[in-house]
Amino acid sequence: MDASCKKHPVVAVVGPTATGKTALGVALAQHFSGEVISCDSMQIYKGLDVGTAKVTPEETCGIPHHGVDILTPDKPFSVADFTAMAGRLEREISARGALPILVGGTGLYVQSFLNGVRFTEEKTPAGLREQLAAELAEKGGTAMYEELRQVDPEAAAAIHPNNQVRVLRALEHYRATGKKLSEQKAESLPPEKPYRSLILGLDFPDRAALYRRIDLRVDKMLEAGILPEAELVWQNRETYRTAAQAIGYKEFFPYFEGAASLEACTDKLKQASRNYAKRQLTWFRHMEGVVWLDAGAPDVRQTAIRTVSEFLAKG
Repeated sequence: MDASCKKHPVVAVVGPTATGKTALGVALAQHFSGEVISCDSMQIYKGLDVGTAKVTPEETCGIPHHGVDILTPDKPFSVADFTAMAGRLEREISARGALPILVGGTGLYVQSFLNGVRFTEEKTPAGLREQLAAELAEKGGTAMYEELRQVDPEAAAAIHPNNQVRVLRALEHYRATGKKLSEQKAESLPPEKPYRSLILGLDFPDRAALYRRIDLRVDKMLEAGILPEAELVWQNRETYRTAAQAIGYKEFFPYFEGAASLEACTDKLKQASRNYAKRQLTWFRHMEGVVWLDAGAPDVRQTAIRTVSEFLAKG
């Protein structure tokens, strides 16, 4: 292969919530002169810091972090938007001679980017989104998910029933084009992957250890001020639609409505976070080529650095 046509190397750090992805991404970037591209569908939003476990300026250790704090919470952001942004960032980072490092737990973003999925510009018929929103209000989320399961079972299997934003997006695609979202994905894959990639997956073999970390993270979020953030989302839930569906905020809505205690809502958030971690693990376990690391091992950073060194040496 011509040197000018060589695929750029890209490293990804994935895994469920609370496994230390941020810290490992920074450590790898420090060691290999890298820059981080955030693969988190919520950390793109300005002002939503605590509930999204957004990387703090101190935690970045001076490493550039891209794809964080780029939109106000009333703006939509799709996987197509992410792949376009990440593609531009990868070219810029690689042109600087730095290593692009994807870090995050939104599996759809990571997979779509590394596989080079091409998203077509699709015009939504006037009034379709409003119609779907009205149907959701009238019939409820369960009925809408069931409709998706009937018309596109493969897409439904990849979406959690409570993720109404993605359920409506898949139904919107089907009604607008007459095609299943899964069919579009198959048509949009290039003949070969655009990057030479290494995917590192972080997990705790002891599931109880992961759940303890999740519970501790929630407790720390309360100390760090998640309630004012959650209340802001609750007050703006009609316009902050994505955030209003997000784990970390919606669990506190009953508290603001006077319908549940803070303790009950906190317990609900811990359970929702544990369930989310399970779904993330299921997604990443099905991804091809993930090199799994024990997140609790004392030498996990050294193992990751050695693995990346070997990967880069093969280039």
